[in-house]
Amino acid sequence: MLSLTDPDAQPDCPAPFNMAAHVLAAGSATPDKIALQIVGASRAERWSYARLIAAVRGTGTGLLQRGLQPGDRVLMRLGNTVDFPVAYLGAIAAGLVPIPTSTQLTGPEITRIAQQTAPALVLAGADVALPDHPAPVLDQSALRAMHDLPACDWHMGSPERPGYIIYTSGSGGSPRAVVHAHRAIWARQMMWQDWYALRPEDRMLHAGAFNWTYTLGTGLMDPWAIGASALIPEPGAPLGLMLRRFDATLFAAAPGVYRQLLKDGRKLDLPHLRHGLSAGEKLPEITRNAWKDATAREIYEALGMSECSTYISSSPRRPAAPGGAGYPQAGRRVAVLGGDGQPVARNTPGMLAVHRGDPGLMLGYLSADGPELPLTGDWFVTGDRVSMAEDDAITYLGRDDDMMNAGGFRVSPLEVEQALARHPAIQDIACTEVSPREGVSIIAAFYTAEAPLNESDLMDFAARALARYKQPRLYQHCASLPRSANGKLSRRALRASFEADT
Repeated sequence: MLSLTDPDAQPDCPAPFNMAAHVLAAGSATPDKIALQIVGASRAERWSYARLIAAVRGTGTGLLQRGLQPGDRVLMRLGNTVDFPVAYLGAIAAGLVPIPTSTQLTGPEITRIAQQTAPALVLAGADVALPDHPAPVLDQSALRAMHDLPACDWHMGSPERPGYIIYTSGSGGSPRAVVHAHRAIWARQMMWQDWYALRPEDRMLHAGAFNWTYTLGTGLMDPWAIGASALIPEPGAPLGLMLRRFDATLFAAAPGVYRQLLKDGRKLDLPHLRHGLSAGEKLPEITRNAWKDATAREIYEALGMSECSTYISSSPRRPAAPGGAGYPQAGRRVAVLGGDGQPVARNTPGMLAVHRGDPGLMLGYLSADGPELPLTGDWFVTGDRVSMAEDDAITYLGRDDDMMNAGGFRVSPLEVEQALARHPAIQDIACTEVSPREGVSIIAAFYTAEAPLNESDLMDFAARALARYKQPRLYQHCASLPRSANGKLSRRALRASFEADT
């Protein structure tokens, strides 16, 4: 049996279509319901659906009044405020193509992005680096003034036309510009039951910033598309308190956020929470189990990428086995390919691939001639190494560029990390292949603990859990491990830092 799914056909995205109109349609039927709460220790800013829709459509009018035309690109340099999703949806409502970016990007980095994407307008928050580019700049106060303008018409058109552009994290090399169609939001309905178990009455609290695509999708667009309420904490707000005080029923975060909530070892009283959601990197089993012990709630994990969002997941109706990533969502045609580009046998490691017909798959990477979709036959190869079981369950083995080579054997860093994470003194762990000197590569383990641990003891611990070729040859105590602002581990940064110091 080959590692290939053959799903039932799903309803096509309707045409004509507008992504923003789709996101806000359910909320328009309940205009007084809370669409968004920005929650803090001492306050909560509330946006009803009526207020949100008016601000989005007013922003669309304001952008068009500045002379922009449907199809023009808008570079977003906005901070962690509600201005971000309002401007994002406002641009899409008017037929413009927003480009969300992280405020952490430097001037040279955002200049390169502007050169690649040629925006017609830059939306600028306070104290955010701006590109050296001739596009006019609109500041945050002028953007907010658009909220009260008359509503723009929804720009309806082909669901295949470009809707927005996002940049990959760079985990597979340099960040790349990903062009998504309006239909991408339609495909996200596959997650509602096969990951979230999302309901209109839910209150989804997402731990990430507004300008992270995980937050935009899971924390805002999906709850709004079903008519639920989104909760976004202010920076520094105590998440455990926010979950309890604001009656969150779903909680979404990266694995690092769960670890932080669990670090003091106390039980968490979250009576309204049904379950947690995790994405961004592989969730360690030790974290999953610790969360269940602390809350009596499950965490359901999803595997995805900028190019196709999440498409492999576990859910309440189909939990993953220990160590598993989940299952292809209903309607997702995926395969595990070998080196010849053909599906491998079940339970055989290979490269995870998404069929070109997946409605959530990007139009392509931006190029001078438009989006280009690189394919191997009919498949977009993701760069994730996995295996597929007889029941379609996916086991994640790591990013292809994170895979380590030990004496000719390919080793997943996740397997080594999960084994070492069981050491009672280790708080956080990351493994990667490093080169201590020219021509030599070894597996190294970087860990955090109260104090440096005895290396011989660590080697003995690893020897009891791992084959010889999988055992790290070097252990290094760190004050912290390099993570993005949203908690995503960067093994690439660890490797670069180590080799720069040797």
